[in-house]
Amino acid sequence: MRNVYVAADNIFSPLGSTTAENFAQVCNGQSGIRLHDDPAFSPGPFHAAMFAPGQLKMTAHTRFEQMLIRSVQQVLDQTNIDINDGRTAFIVSTTKGNIELLEEQENPVMAEMELFHTARKVATHFGYTADPIVVSNACISGLLAILTARRLILSGRYDQAIVTGADVLTKFVLSGFQSFQAVSPEACRPFDAARKGVTLGEGAATVLLTVREMGIRVGAGAVTNDANHISGPSRTGAELSYAMLQALKGTGLTPSDIGFVSAHGTATMYNDEMESKALHLAGLLETPVNSLKGYYGHTLGAAGLIEAIIGMQALQQDTVIPTLGFETLGVSQPVLVSNQITHKPMQHFLKTVSGFGGCNAAMVFSK
Repeated sequence: MRNVYVAADNIFSPLGSTTAENFAQVCNGQSGIRLHDDPAFSPGPFHAAMFAPGQLKMTAHTRFEQMLIRSVQQVLDQTNIDINDGRTAFIVSTTKGNIELLEEQENPVMAEMELFHTARKVATHFGYTADPIVVSNACISGLLAILTARRLILSGRYDQAIVTGADVLTKFVLSGFQSFQAVSPEACRPFDAARKGVTLGEGAATVLLTVREMGIRVGAGAVTNDANHISGPSRTGAELSYAMLQALKGTGLTPSDIGFVSAHGTATMYNDEMESKALHLAGLLETPVNSLKGYYGHTLGAAGLIEAIIGMQALQQDTVIPTLGFETLGVSQPVLVSNQITHKPMQHFLKTVSGFGGCNAAMVFSK
């Protein structure tokens, strides 16, 4: 039977241009979230994790495309694969893609904003001649892209896959969350009793998956839907818990085998509460849980990728990352939220994500 492994990875974010830089910053408790006061984004000050001036340069590519290209290039530089061997998939994850063109151009060419058009443009930059695959399913997109790549590889269609994802922060994106009154006036505080909402961020990440045995093994995953509300999550957490349990079952594990759960943890009132109920139903209340949103903000289509990669690094170093901003538990279930860096032997972690439309995904990663 085939297995799928991570051959190389990269995170390109306000915290650094490589996975190593990002992981070091996270372990040191550094956050990319800053207070910004820019009327081009919002009438008033707002907190967000955004690239500093100079991290992205003026080129023929948009900021979104640059982020993907820089992240993919970092991964390709770590390998010697032939991406045109007919056995390599190229998968792009995003929620908004080139949405920045709406604000930068008076009459944007709509075709340039189509996700597939952009994905093909990025793939072509690297000489990839086949059609890329686009995964765009709200905030679970990044993890769902990994899950999709794994299933394609296990089917025998491909032997390896480049999975990359990104989203940029724009006025359009920020105002959308502000219209829900979901944006926190301070840096987000996942699972905390004083949490006031989400903090947005931007970034990109890439993994190269392969059938060759190496590094982290990508275990089973599952996707569910709440069928509850277009923006409000499940009231019971049953649907996310089912995804968690299916991921564990598919990997042949039990809740006690999981070293930590890398949760979605948006710091909104309803998401964190739903996740606490899901963790309870999945039998994971005795497992350390963290959210990385306090370091990166919510990076939308890149979140599942960025957070999975940080989780892989933590797993390899037997480390549980603390939840930045968390002090006092503010959900109904006694979730074991990590609030300080700890070390313990472990073999597996579980990554979860949830998003608008009621979508959920969970996936196991193992040494």
